[in-house]
Amino acid sequence: MASATLDPTPCVLFVKTDETFTQRASLDLQEAGYTTIALPEVQKSLPRFIELQPAMVVVDQTLAGESGFNLCRQIRKIGNRVPVLILMANESVEDRAACLEAGADDYLLKPYRTETFLQLVRLYLQPNDPPSEQLRFGELALDLTTRSAFRNGRSIDLTMKEFELLKYLMSHPREVLAREQILENVWGYDFMGESNVIEVYIRYLRLKIEEEGEKRLIQTVRGVGYVLRES
Repeated sequence: MASATLDPTPCVLFVKTDETFTQRASLDLQEAGYTTIALPEVQKSLPRFIELQPAMVVVDQTLAGESGFNLCRQIRKIGNRVPVLILMANESVEDRAACLEAGADDYLLKPYRTETFLQLVRLYLQPNDPPSEQLRFGELALDLTTRSAFRNGRSIDLTMKEFELLKYLMSHPREVLAREQILENVWGYDFMGESNVIEVYIRYLRLKIEEEGEKRLIQTVRGVGYVLRES
């Protein structure tokens, strides 16, 4: 493993992940210019996280109890928006929902696939947005520099994946987007078999950008996908 030198290279923190996975992922990351640190115990990982201030956290879902998800909640509770990936053995509806509810940004399925993992890292750690660019749709605004959203003057806190999904919708206003288009452009890779991950993220996004009394902006087109338009 690399040392804990975080400056100037970004650090990816692995928390109690499988040793083989950690070794392979660390080698790939180091070749890509990152440092990596592995913590064997999740119970003491929050103080170490605060000390290290990593650029990304990868935590295994199969920890005893729900300690992996609890770590996500603790990180979000202290107001840190670092990207958190959950390593999962399968993608059941319950597991995906638990990831989102805990505050994780995304998940990675076992077994380890180099390109899929590096694609996620690039997505979260190498933003390509031009400076000071904004997207607007009615009273909804998305700042691509600060990665923050606003509606009617109120600030909306988004996870990294929620931001990418809203950005894609706002980049194609009033255009019906098929589920396959959304998966390809937001997630960047194909899911194996049936998945309702888009529906789960749309639900959480709606809860954040559509408060009581506000018009619905994200419309469902049954059998096709979604469209950003006023109702």
